[in-house]
Amino acid sequence: MSELATAVFAARTGDHLVEIPRNKRFESFRRSFDEASYRRALAVRGYSWIARSDVGYPSRLRAIHDPPPGLFVRASRELDLADRPVAAIVGARACSQYGASVAQTLARELAGAGAVVVSGLARGVDAAAHRGALNAGGTTIAVLGCGIDRDYPRAHAALAAEIAESGWIVSEYAPGVEPAPWRFPARNRIVAGLADATIVVEARERSGALITADLALDEGREVLAVPGEITSQLSRGTNHLLRLGATPVTCTADVLRVLGLPTAAARVPAALDGRLAEIRAVVADAPADADEIVRRTGLDAAQVAAALAELELLGVVAQAEGRYREVMAQT
Repeated sequence: MSELATAVFAARTGDHLVEIPRNKRFESFRRSFDEASYRRALAVRGYSWIARSDVGYPSRLRAIHDPPPGLFVRASRELDLADRPVAAIVGARACSQYGASVAQTLARELAGAGAVVVSGLARGVDAAAHRGALNAGGTTIAVLGCGIDRDYPRAHAALAAEIAESGWIVSEYAPGVEPAPWRFPARNRIVAGLADATIVVEARERSGALITADLALDEGREVLAVPGEITSQLSRGTNHLLRLGATPVTCTADVLRVLGLPTAAARVPAALDGRLAEIRAVVADAPADADEIVRRTGLDAAQVAAALAELELLGVVAQAEGRYREVMAQT
């Protein structure tokens, strides 16, 4: 009982608590707190509570040095993480199209291989990772830096609803707790704590994603980083991690190997006909829109449109905001 009382007490006092307080104020609150009634009220709203002492509390999270007293959960089904590899994918909110595409591709491939994808429901890389896992019909977990009843940012309410249908939305914060800047670094320890490995896709020098990576390293977890352009501010954080010894991510197989999952055969077919191969070669050099592909190949617009549709169906290229790029192959 004291663990749920601790979480609710923290919500009402505005404190951040990971251990049961030893003071008269909390003791007075605990004596008046009706856990059974509170749990029923949670259930009516579609939420549940997993205490740190419960069997269902994620063992990876329990192993960190400051695990939350429990997790509030919004989900349509139970989720057992015990025997499933878990990867956190994090990065810049104001990410590039490239960063969003890489995050979505990695998440889709990892979820398709059986891994659970964790992120923070934020704009940019986080949202792309959640969507990639959902597109694969996989499982994703969103960790909130506010009360379990909040969709933050509000623009991601529909995405949160999708996640709750097949995965989990979790928070250490009780309903009613507003987002606050200091809660998000605290949230990041849960993102890292749930995962076997943390992948940083894009990050500026003082990005919150680097806090997540540092927390993962502190717990002896694997940290991977996607290399970026040396002239890009969005790559400074990831390239710094690589200099410190993070594992570079050059394809999905790099992550699968870290997670101990088998690497599949390359996604790209062994042989494409001349037209498809030519278009694939164009987008392999750099992302391009349909007009650029028409100019560079000399094919007419109808041929290019048909070929791009076929390549998308084959999983060879992906389109984002009108530009096509080659999908990372597993090698």
